[in-house]
Amino acid sequence: MSNLTQTFSGRTAVTLVVANMIGTGVFTSLGYQLLDIRSAPVILLLWILGGVIALCGALCYAELGAALPRSGGEYNFVGRIYHPAAGFVSGWVSITVGFSAPTAAVAIASAKYAQTVWPSVSETGVAVALVLLTGAIHLGSRRGSALFQQSITAVKVLVILALVAAVWMTIPSWQPLRWAPQLEDISLIGTGGFAIALIFVNYAYTGWNAATYIGGEFRDPGKQLPRALITATALVTLLYLLLHVMFLSTAPMDSMAGRVEIGFVVAEHAFGAEAAKFIGAILALLLVSTISAMLLAGPRALYVIGRDFPAFGWLGKENRFAVPANAVVLQMALTVVLIVTSTFDSIIIFSGAILAFNSLMTVLGVWVLRIREPELARPFRVPMFPLPLVVFGALSLWTLVHLLEQRPYEGAAAAALIAAGLLVYFLTRKLQTSN
Repeated sequence: MSNLTQTFSGRTAVTLVVANMIGTGVFTSLGYQLLDIRSAPVILLLWILGGVIALCGALCYAELGAALPRSGGEYNFVGRIYHPAAGFVSGWVSITVGFSAPTAAVAIASAKYAQTVWPSVSETGVAVALVLLTGAIHLGSRRGSALFQQSITAVKVLVILALVAAVWMTIPSWQPLRWAPQLEDISLIGTGGFAIALIFVNYAYTGWNAATYIGGEFRDPGKQLPRALITATALVTLLYLLLHVMFLSTAPMDSMAGRVEIGFVVAEHAFGAEAAKFIGAILALLLVSTISAMLLAGPRALYVIGRDFPAFGWLGKENRFAVPANAVVLQMALTVVLIVTSTFDSIIIFSGAILAFNSLMTVLGVWVLRIREPELARPFRVPMFPLPLVVFGALSLWTLVHLLEQRPYEGAAAAALIAAGLLVYFLTRKLQTSN
């Protein structure tokens, strides 16, 4: 069992989920989607589908989190539902790339926005500095971590709403777009390009499950956890749709295609080059809230693994603030390695694939657990079951199949990481048995 006895409030849980979700993807992925899709209604359909997938997943995780109230996220759920080996592999994914890869991507995106203001700064240097400075905050008191997370997330949401309002009041004319779908749009749906674009969208929604990683640190997880997951996911979906209507209305598609710093491109068209630099600086700082949220949630999964497996016992050590310090430091170190060695899009595709598979197995676990343990107390149950599970499972599986076809290298790397996790598990168990 976890020794983390201090608790987080429901408000912190909501801000944690919102901060995890509103990060790299929404301010970067549109440029990649426009490489294959130049249709405003299809782009919006992608973001609606992403919101539906995330909400269905959040409902399923809410049932699991309320029934199995322990920190650790997928590691806790999958290990209990299927087998300890499956749980270990899920935790292995969290240790290696599950949180470090998205954190690295956010840090790189923040650095790219910073470069729009200060072109001479080092992208790698800025990204690494953001990770180290933010991680240092979460090595301190839990109260300080919660206050920082709540404050910077609230500022982020307010700034996004203010930016949308300012752009719409400033632009002299909207882009001449067709918002009503036509027959030609249907041909784009179901293609490999649409599936890859949905991977980027799903990546932007990654984080809807963040509160489950601190599930054992709520006062009343049966109520607080479902409320946080559902409220935050619905809020972020609305913000994403609002943002993309604004993006597409403001800047020409040609100017955004292939660009990472979408927010800067849009601000440049709306306010001019000098004002856009100011907006770019603000967006660079706001992305820190996502780095912070991942460095707050991720180490909790590593901590629980350290408590369960003696070979990783050092991950279960706490500092004088009752914070899993070694786990925080490990995630910081792995994030820095990825920043130095990887590219932005390879991080997103690789981590997006493996995280999608991890979530798929967890969501299917709702059905498995209902069969295996029908008498288990469930303070929250998935409404309209099994519809949310079927929707999430079908769409996730469809995107994964297309990803393996379109990007086999990243798919093979994800499979290799899972196989390595199984190998480490059995070696670890063998060493424990022999001792």
